[in-house]
Amino acid sequence: MHPRLLQLGHIAIPTYGALTALCLVAALAAAVYFARRLSLDPNKVWTLCLTSILTTLVGARLLLVLAHFSAFRQHPFWILGLTTAHDWWIAPVSVVLGIAAGALYALAEGLPLLRVADCLAPAVTLAFAINRIGAFIAGLDFGTPASVPWSITYTSRIAALWYHTPLGIPLHPVQLYDAAASLIALGLLVKGLSRRRQDGELAGFVLVLFGPASSWLRPYRADQHAPILSLILDIVLVIAGAALWLDRRNKARSYTSTDDSSAP
Repeated sequence: MHPRLLQLGHIAIPTYGALTALCLVAALAAAVYFARRLSLDPNKVWTLCLTSILTTLVGARLLLVLAHFSAFRQHPFWILGLTTAHDWWIAPVSVVLGIAAGALYALAEGLPLLRVADCLAPAVTLAFAINRIGAFIAGLDFGTPASVPWSITYTSRIAALWYHTPLGIPLHPVQLYDAAASLIALGLLVKGLSRRRQDGELAGFVLVLFGPASSWLRPYRADQHAPILSLILDIVLVIAGAALWLDRRNKARSYTSTDDSSAP
């Protein structure tokens, strides 16, 4: 495919990097749109998203430095720039740091966390879909060997150099499987926005959908790290999503009626 989008002299602009930037812009725009739909302050949601994104990006680089400190000491500008070093644990840990930073900002500004999560759920699914399309075009996060008619065969030597993509072998386009699942989830989220009964439902739906989808697609991924840990995480996500679906309004009514009946 096309791992390199443009070549400007000695500077190469990777396709995956460009589409990742696009997915962040799309996520910000979607978050502001859904913030208005959910009666949230768009400016605060915008700042929350920027805080989370910057924390994630900076955290990823700092973790990369810690993981490859000896290389950093010898080539500091190389490791802080476009590097081919990709440790599987850095991305999820940096995302957790970004989520924590966003949650702290929301608490400091008095934003309802569950409603903010509902606001960000469609924005995140949109961003993930664009990101996975970028990975497919670039040859990153490739799938296992396949004999299906829709398999993809990479031939770019740049993809092999940058992302260790196997060349000349038909592979499952698992990145497109991820993108399709994300777009389906996005459509269901948009459709369910007007039917939302309580805060947290949309975020719960994404968590419940992501867990089984991740488990179902795992056999098609070539790079599998800590499969048992990933399975446990999928189960935890499903349980957390189901918990967000619990009807808290009925509980609130029952507590209120109990207090009224016990009053003299």
